[in-house]
Amino acid sequence: MRRSRLVVFVSSLLLAAGAALTGATAAQASEAAAATGYVALGDSYSSGVGAGSYIGSSGDCKRSTKAYPYLWNAAHAPSSFTFAACSGAVTGDVLADQLGGLSSSTGLVSISIGGNDAGFADVMTTCVFSSDSTCLSRINTAKAYVSSTLPGKLDTVYSTIRSKAPNARVVVLGYPRFYKLGTSCIGLSETKRAAINDAADFLDSAIAQRAAGHGFAFGDVRTTFGGHEICSGSSWLHSVNWLNIGESYHPTASGQSGGYLPVLTNAA
Repeated sequence: MRRSRLVVFVSSLLLAAGAALTGATAAQASEAAAATGYVALGDSYSSGVGAGSYIGSSGDCKRSTKAYPYLWNAAHAPSSFTFAACSGAVTGDVLADQLGGLSSSTGLVSISIGGNDAGFADVMTTCVFSSDSTCLSRINTAKAYVSSTLPGKLDTVYSTIRSKAPNARVVVLGYPRFYKLGTSCIGLSETKRAAINDAADFLDSAIAQRAAGHGFAFGDVRTTFGGHEICSGSSWLHSVNWLNIGESYHPTASGQSGGYLPVLTNAA
C-alpha cells in the first residue's frame, strides 16, 4: 500500500513538473514570437546626420526621416519602433540615455557606436588642418585607443543590450571607408586619405570582433559604399561642409538608403 502511494505521489510530482515546464516553454515561445519591435540605437551615422529632413522633436540628436532606421521601419512596419540614436553619442550615452525602449518584445536592434569614443571628429579636424605627419600621429593615437579601451566599452554596451532585449536579433553596423584612392582629388593628400581609410578598417575590425563575441551580426557597409567614397565622383558621403560643419564626413540621404539600409535589411 505504501509503495502504491509513493508511486502516485512521485507521478503527481512529475506531472506537475511537466506541466510547469510546458507552461514555461509555451510562455517563452509566446514571448519570443511576440518579439517584433525594432529599436535603433547609436550615433550620428544611425540618427541620420547629413541626410537632412530632421525630425523637429529630436533636437540636437538630429534624427532624420531619411536615416536607415526610419526607412527600415517604414518598409517593414514592426509592432513598435523606438528611434533612440543620437548625434554625437558615445558608448556611455547609449547606456545612459538610449536603452529605455528595449524589452523582451524587442525583435530587432540596430546600432552604430564607437567612432566618437575613438575621437573620429578630432581625427578628421586634425587631418584637414594639419600636416601629414600630425594627421598620422593623431590617427595612431586613435588606433591605440581602439585597441586598448574601446573593446571593453563595446562589451559593456552589447552585454547590456542583450540583458534588456533577450529575444532580439542585434545588428551592429560599421563605418564606411571615406576616400577613393588613386584619383585626382582636391583637398587632403593621398597619404592622409589612405591613413583615414586604414583607420576606418581598423575600427570596423575591432567592432566586428566584439559583435561576434556576443553573437551579434556585423553589418559591413564598406561593400555598399564601394565606388561612392569621397573623390569617387558619386560620393554618398559629405566632404567638409563649411555651411554645416556637423554634416562633414557623414552619409548623405543616398548613403543612408543605398549604403546602410540594404546592409541592415540583409542582416536583420
